[in-house]
Amino acid sequence: MKLSKKILISFTLGLCMNPAFADQNFFNATEISAKKGDMTAQYNLGVMYANGQGVTQNYSKAFEWYSRAAAQGDADAQYRLGLMYASGQGVTQNYSKAFEWYSKAAAQGDALVQNRLGVMYANGQGVTQNYSKAFEWYNKAAAQGDMTAQYNLGKMFEKGLGLSQNDFKAFEWYSRAAAQGDVDAQNRLGVMYANGQGVAQNYSKAFEWYSRAAAQGDATAQYNLGSMYDNGEGVTQNYSKAFHWYSKAAAQGDVDAQNNLGALYVNGQGVAQSYSKAFEWYSKAAAQGNLNAQYNLGVMYYNGDGISQSDAKAFEWFNKAAAQGHAQAKRLLETW
Repeated sequence: MKLSKKILISFTLGLCMNPAFADQNFFNATEISAKKGDMTAQYNLGVMYANGQGVTQNYSKAFEWYSRAAAQGDADAQYRLGLMYASGQGVTQNYSKAFEWYSKAAAQGDALVQNRLGVMYANGQGVTQNYSKAFEWYNKAAAQGDMTAQYNLGKMFEKGLGLSQNDFKAFEWYSRAAAQGDVDAQNRLGVMYANGQGVAQNYSKAFEWYSRAAAQGDATAQYNLGSMYDNGEGVTQNYSKAFHWYSKAAAQGDVDAQNNLGALYVNGQGVAQSYSKAFEWYSKAAAQGNLNAQYNLGVMYYNGDGISQSDAKAFEWFNKAAAQGHAQAKRLLETW
C-alpha cells in the first residue's frame, strides 16, 4: 500500500518530534496536496481520517477522500471504498457498490481484491452467484501467490462447487496455501491426510498439519489434535493431551470439543472425574445444537449423575437429540 511507505518516511523525519505534532504536520501537508488533486495524497488523507491519525477519526471524510482518489483510478482507494461499502462503515452497506469498486481495483491486478471479488461471486453478494466467475478470479489471485485464493480454489475442488469434484486438485491447492501459513488450508490438509483423501493416508502428516494450524489458534485443528490423542490415531493415546487440546478448542466455542470435554470429565480421563464440569460443557455444546451433547445431557438427567434425577428433563433432551436424528435417543423414546 502506498500509505505505509509515505508514513514511514514521515516518521523517520519526525523521530525527535512529539508524535502528535508529527502526525498533525503530516496531515496538514497531505491535505494541501490532496486539495490540489494529488491522487496519492487523497488516498493517504482517506487513510488518516479512517485511522484518526493527525485528525479526529471520521469515516465520512475517509469515504470522501477515497472517492476522489478512486475516481482518478487509484486501486488502493477503490479497494478501500469496496471495503467500506461491504462493511457499512461510514456509508450505508451496499454489496452492489462494493462489487463495483472491487471490480475496478481487481482489473488493475491487485491479488487481494481479486480474491475478494471471487468471494462475492461465490456467495452471490452484490452480484448473481457464479462459481465460474469465482473460479476465474480466485485463479488470477492464486497465480500471484495469494494464499487465501489458493485455499478458496482448494475448497471449490474439494466440494465440487461449479466444477468437477477433485480431491487431488484440492490437495494441490491446499498444499500451496498451507505452505504459506494459511491456517484453514493447514487444517484441511490435515483432514485429507487423516482420511486418505487426494493423498495416501498418513496420520503423521495429519498430525503435523493439525499442529501447525493449532499453533496459530485454529479451534478446529485444536479439536482434531484432541481427537487424535483421544483415539490414539497416529499418536500414542493420551487423554491428558486430548484434554489439553479439547480445552483450547472448547474455549473458542468449538461445539464438538465442548461435548468431548464433557465426556472426559464424566469418565475421569486425562482429568479428575467431575459430573458438574461434564454438565457444564455438555450444556454449552447442547445450547449450540450439538445432538450428541443433547443426548448426553439426557443421560445425566436420566441417571441423576451429579444433578437431581429428572425424567422430564431427560425426555426433553432426548427429544431434542432425536429430532436431529440421534439413533440412540430415538430408540429410547420409542420405549419411553
